[in-house]
Amino acid sequence: MRGWSGVVKRWWNVRRVRWALIAVAACAVLATVGSVASVAWLRSGAEGHIFTETDVPEAPVALVLGTKVDADGTPSAFLTARLELAQRLFAAGKVRAILVSGDNMHADYNEPEAMRRWLVDQGVPTGKVVLDYAGFDTYDSCARAKRIFGVDRLTVVTQSFHLPRAVALCRHFGIEANGVGDDTVRRYAKWRIGSTREYGASVKAAVDVLSGRDPAHLGRRETGVDDALRAG
Repeated sequence: MRGWSGVVKRWWNVRRVRWALIAVAACAVLATVGSVASVAWLRSGAEGHIFTETDVPEAPVALVLGTKVDADGTPSAFLTARLELAQRLFAAGKVRAILVSGDNMHADYNEPEAMRRWLVDQGVPTGKVVLDYAGFDTYDSCARAKRIFGVDRLTVVTQSFHLPRAVALCRHFGIEANGVGDDTVRRYAKWRIGSTREYGASVKAAVDVLSGRDPAHLGRRETGVDDALRAG
């Protein structure tokens, strides 16, 4: 009897392991399918709205999405590349104001201020740079551009691997958005990391859109972009 009990116990343990492996495999398949579907959906939403720096249509505003600022307060190489592109669009008359949207979650970390400082140092008038301190992710930046700053038409500026998601999200919020991507920092290892991360970020973007969540911070309507466009 005791031997039979041991056989049953071993059989049950094998069965549990088998079902656990099947569950893990099923989850992996679902995650892969969800990731691929999300990327395809976002690329479809951005199709026909991604341009070169030369060919991008004019728009009132460039939206520069934030990323890492170094410990000394200077923009990282990836952020500097985005800012250089936005500055060139401004100098060429392709945009008339620049909305910089990034993370200022903590008092000692401020992406928008670092971006403004860089742009002003490069000759962009202070009054033409508008700060969004609550652009904690791409979804929030796009939502706030529309709901807080009242932007109806813009050019998104970021790295090219990030651009389809950014353009598609802005267009989801009713913004007539086009995008220009930077490729000058492709040599950095972070490029490969960022490109791979896009699969997970695309799933999150799809969940955000389907849930219709509000940005982490909203608030009252701000007139910074309107004022920048009116300024001479």
